[in-house]
Parts: sequence; C-alpha cells; structure tokens
Amino acid sequence: MPHLLHLDSSARRSSFSRELSARYAAGWPGTRTYRDLAADPVPVIGEAWTEICDALLTEGITDPAHYADVVTTPGQRKAWAVVEPLLAELLEADVVLIGAPMYNFSIPAALKAWIDQVTFPKMSLRGRRFVIAGARGGTYAEGTPRAPFDHHERYLRDFIAGHYDVDDVRFVHAELTNALVDPHLAAREGERIASREAALEAIRWAG
Repeated sequence: MPHLLHLDSSARRSSFSRELSARYAAGWPGTRTYRDLAADPVPVIGEAWTEICDALLTEGITDPAHYADVVTTPGQRKAWAVVEPLLAELLEADVVLIGAPMYNFSIPAALKAWIDQVTFPKMSLRGRRFVIAGARGGTYAEGTPRAPFDHHERYLRDFIAGHYDVDDVRFVHAELTNALVDPHLAAREGERIASREAALEAIRWAG
C-alpha cells in the first residue's frame, strides 16, 4: 500500500497551503504520516550534525541504512536522535506532500529546518514523488513582473532535483492570497478566487 508523508509549514492554522495539502491528503488511497512543522518545529542543525555529514563523505557512505555507522560521540548521538525519526518518515514515503507558503520570496524557516535535518551528502530519493501545495500573497507566475523574485518554487524544484535526484515534482499554487487583506490588491479579488478554485481542482490530480 502506498505511503504518504504529509508536511505542513504555514505559521497560520488556517491557510491556503494547508487547505490545498489537506485536499490532496483526503484523496490519498494508502497510509499516511502527518507532521506539522510550524506547530511542532524541528530544531536547526548544529555542529554535531555537520560532523556526521563530514564523516559520511570521508567514509563514502551514501546508503541511509548505514548513516548511523559514523555516529560515535555524545554530541553526534544527540543530533542523530533528532534526525533518525524524521529521516525514517521520509524514506518510508512513496510521495512527499509539502504545504509550503511563500514567505519573503522563499520558503518558511520551519520547512528549511526540516530539509536541513534530513539531507545528507550524495543522497538519492529517486523513485519518489514530491507534491508542493503552495500559496503566495502576490502572483509570481511565469511572465508576470514578479516572476524573477520567485525563490520559492525555484528553490524547491532545484533542491529536490539537484540534491534528492528527484524530477517528479508537482507544484500547485494559490496566488494573490493577499487580496483578502491588502487594499492595493482589492481589485484583484476575482483573480484570487479563481486561483484558489483552480488550485483546489488541480491538487486533486497532482498524482
């Protein structure tokens, strides 16, 4: 039975990215693990984590099943105690679903902390699929004036392909969400509604 790892990272309890990721998860046909990175944040990496990475490179270890072989010091064991359950959830997944709003042109710090904890040298997750349920206050679609400032989808796409060796990545975004609160975007409320409705429909077919 296929397994889904469902992550949310929005600081808002009720958010567009959470709405989209929940819609996808509701139609999932298999088992699921859920982690709310905003409500239960993982710690940022420390020096002991970097020591583990260095040791993996030195020993040429790329199989996650043997990562723990290089964990030797008390500090490294403490760091590994954080990594181990997060990494196990990731490796168990056939599909990784990430609710990821755009914050300051990029991703939430809570999501970046998780990425750092579960990413190691020359690591491959080929064969898995990533689905990103995004939300952006403005519009950053190709051809729009703000497209060059999109370090949200671009970062995640480049990272997942470049470090995890995964090119099966689906992005679905609700855009112009700030039209709800920003008077300067009030005239674009119709576009916001249309984007949300299109995203809710698209996420159902994102894989």
